[in-house]
Amino acid sequence: MQSGDGSPILPRSTLIHLYIRISMITQIYEVGNPNEARQLVEVGVDHIGVLVGDGEFPRELSIEKAKEIFNAVSTAKKVALSLASDLEKIEQIIIYLNPDILHLGVLPEMITPNDVKKLKQKFPQVKIMRSIPVIGEESIYLAKQYDGIADYLLLDNHRKDDNQVGATGLTHDWSISKKIVDSVKIPVILAGGLGVENVAESILQVRPYGVDSKTKTDKLGSHEKDIDKVKKFVEIAKSTPG
Repeated sequence: MQSGDGSPILPRSTLIHLYIRISMITQIYEVGNPNEARQLVEVGVDHIGVLVGDGEFPRELSIEKAKEIFNAVSTAKKVALSLASDLEKIEQIIIYLNPDILHLGVLPEMITPNDVKKLKQKFPQVKIMRSIPVIGEESIYLAKQYDGIADYLLLDNHRKDDNQVGATGLTHDWSISKKIVDSVKIPVILAGGLGVENVAESILQVRPYGVDSKTKTDKLGSHEKDIDKVKKFVEIAKSTPG
């Protein structure tokens, strides 16, 4: 089929396919300094993630250091990850950093859907991402509770007795993640042990809105980012049909 000027008109299914491929989001944690942030933006990372807190959890950066990193971010979205369960502490992060996205990474019982509603009402300009521990079929029910409340869900592994979701470097049951993607209307970002060796397969199986990497794009034996690994991760993610 051709348009009036003779150029081909692509079928709707093809256009949707192309849109999905173009829009696959890549999110990278944990960015540790402004130069690292700039390098990640240069290789095409969409979400620059910084772990922010008062030192209760390992590797948390102060609000001041996080602000320096965010000031170095140009085109990407700035994501502040909080592992706090105290809403006042979380509000301080929003007030002083004004991130594009606030990522709540504590266990479900520590921050409820009602708590997220309160944050959304108080800070409507900030998008909220909620971590969902993928541990079984019950995770699907939990994810549905945030549908229409959170702006994004992040699906990750969970280590028993840990107060946070994720940061294990391990994958989880992607079949459950796929069910969550199919069950909610909000964008879902897949996390948990993703790197250059498995990100394509994860996209093909789960069909998420985006993919997240921390451990598998770090330098070996370090929490610094391996920019070459990140670049390859981004290239694979954005070239894999979603």
